[in-house]
Amino acid sequence: MIRNHKVAVVIPAYKVQTFILDVIAVIGSEVDRIFVVDDACPNGSGKHVQEYCADSRVEVLFHGENQGVGGAVMTGYKAAIAAGMDVFVKIDGDGQMDPSLVDLFVIPITLGHADYTKGNRFYDLENIGRMPKMRIFGNAMLSFMTKLSTGYWDLFDPTNGYTAIHREAAKVLPMHRISRRYFFETDMLFRLGTVRAKVVDIPMEAVYGDEVSNLKISKILGEFLRKHLANMIKRICYNYFLRDMSVASLELLFGMPIFIFGIAFGIFHWVFSVKQGISTPIGTVMISALSVVCGLQLVLAFLSFDFANVPRRALHLARRTHHTHSES
Repeated sequence: MIRNHKVAVVIPAYKVQTFILDVIAVIGSEVDRIFVVDDACPNGSGKHVQEYCADSRVEVLFHGENQGVGGAVMTGYKAAIAAGMDVFVKIDGDGQMDPSLVDLFVIPITLGHADYTKGNRFYDLENIGRMPKMRIFGNAMLSFMTKLSTGYWDLFDPTNGYTAIHREAAKVLPMHRISRRYFFETDMLFRLGTVRAKVVDIPMEAVYGDEVSNLKISKILGEFLRKHLANMIKRICYNYFLRDMSVASLELLFGMPIFIFGIAFGIFHWVFSVKQGISTPIGTVMISALSVVCGLQLVLAFLSFDFANVPRRALHLARRTHHTHSES
């Protein structure tokens, strides 16, 4: 227990029977419950824990069919909520996440500084230097797409799976809609953004052993692009046109069409002039240039507002205040 908060650890278990007992063994006494979710593991990771783990905090949950890491985490969240836990930490069962860091992820939440914390392996420049170059490039691309689709412009390393969440934030998430597989971590951020939860990065060491990653950037980049684009459109429509309207809404509404018109108008007349072998009229050039400049200025103004619109207050504090007022 940390500062009068009950802490649970959720461990998705799929082909981790070699490592999972060692992971559980080093989880400290600050953790009250440990939920191991066997995601229809063909090697029987869950049964292995049941048979050989004597830790009384451990409860093993089983899936009848594989649901992916997201499905396993949601099952763990539901079990932690039912057990009355306050903060849930998700740790992988393959030994690549240090359980001794649990305090770093939980304390910002218990102090009311965050609803959700996640690891960031890119904070330390020396740590970055030890990473594979392709992994750095892939994460940089994914991080930029995540910023656009979630609105959390101050976060990095979106695929980092070392996370913690407050129960009040977990309870308002549409768990049945969250992506179940590789897109899980970034889709979690999108869903947290729609409920205005405060998310904080936790600097951590990157640990790479002899494991073979199942996440191949070249294979999932196209899928991630489509899903990020869909989430970006949903986020902007919801936050700037359905939930609220502001000057930023008008800046985007007028800025983007004007900018696109300027580009298209200019390209069309440039191609036409080249084919006809004539000079493009000055008036045409001015219309195109002014449209591009004005549209770009409006879009940049919208982005400036969006940068400043990152959630700053913990959602669970507001919900706790609301519950207190309701009870009184």
